Amino acid sequence: MTRLVRRIAFVVYGAAALTSAPASAVAQNASGTLDDSLPSGPNYAIAQFRYWAPANVGTLRAMLVLVPGSNGDGRAMAEDTVWQNFATKHKLAIIACRFTDKADNGERAFENYISVSKGSGDALQTALVHFAERTKHPEVAGVPFLMWGMSAGGQFNYEYVAWKPERVIAFVVNKGGVYYSALLPKASRMVPGILFTGGKDLEFRTNTINGLFAVNRRGGALWALAEEPSAAHVVGRSRDVAMALYEEVLPLRLATDGHLITLEEKIGFLGDLKAKTFAPLGDGKVPPFPTAWLPTERVATAWKWLVTESPDK
Repeated sequence: MTRLVRRIAFVVYGAAALTSAPASAVAQNASGTLDDSLPSGPNYAIAQFRYWAPANVGTLRAMLVLVPGSNGDGRAMAEDTVWQNFATKHKLAIIACRFTDKADNGERAFENYISVSKGSGDALQTALVHFAERTKHPEVAGVPFLMWGMSAGGQFNYEYVAWKPERVIAFVVNKGGVYYSALLPKASRMVPGILFTGGKDLEFRTNTINGLFAVNRRGGALWALAEEPSAAHVVGRSRDVAMALYEEVLPLRLATDGHLITLEEKIGFLGDLKAKTFAPLGDGKVPPFPTAWLPTERVATAWKWLVTESPDK
């Protein structure tokens, strides 16, 4: 390795030498990202990951976990400048994922890899350990997550929150249709989240997400339901609203020592799902009809912008 290459590696990753992670195929891309690939596991055929972090970032605060739709390759999202700018602003790293099902799983209508407790969640953690070693950022192996995903990616997020709520700052469900868990444990219900649906998406998807929201919100989940009326099975405005959620919740949830703070329902705003309005909860009682929980006025305003499809945020 030449002195110039060593200098470039140091500037981008804060390390002079990148070591190969055991039992995985690794690569460095010209774009400044790092790749990792793991052997086939119990509930997935392929597990591949791409990592990116801001230059000279110091200690990273959290990880943006980006997961695409069914059996998709989401690794290019690590090079999306919108996500990179967001990560730079908040001292985050990005890990963008690719998972695929085994061809002969007997359940071709379902994504088995979203059942994260059966192997794919451990694959994600293994990749983070590898990236922590290679970048000389040990915190990468243990920092909490901000989880984004579309369709099966949102399903992955939901099941991860069900599995390891202590690792997640905030998450989204986004128009997916298959979930392995219904009523989540209390700790999982305390992880702030937004469940997005599309008014023109398939009915089975929206019915499923509406049901997940109803049973968990009835149990005090700090979640919002957000239907974008004109959206089909697309991202639509959901990423903009998710970013507002992440940005607002990050300082509320993440303590200076790195542990996660549990938020109280009373600090937030309630969105009326029928009237599509919102108001602060304060010391008032949560009404007996379904409401969206929104942590700050900014997130509530973004929620209203999406559900009403109003021209101004």
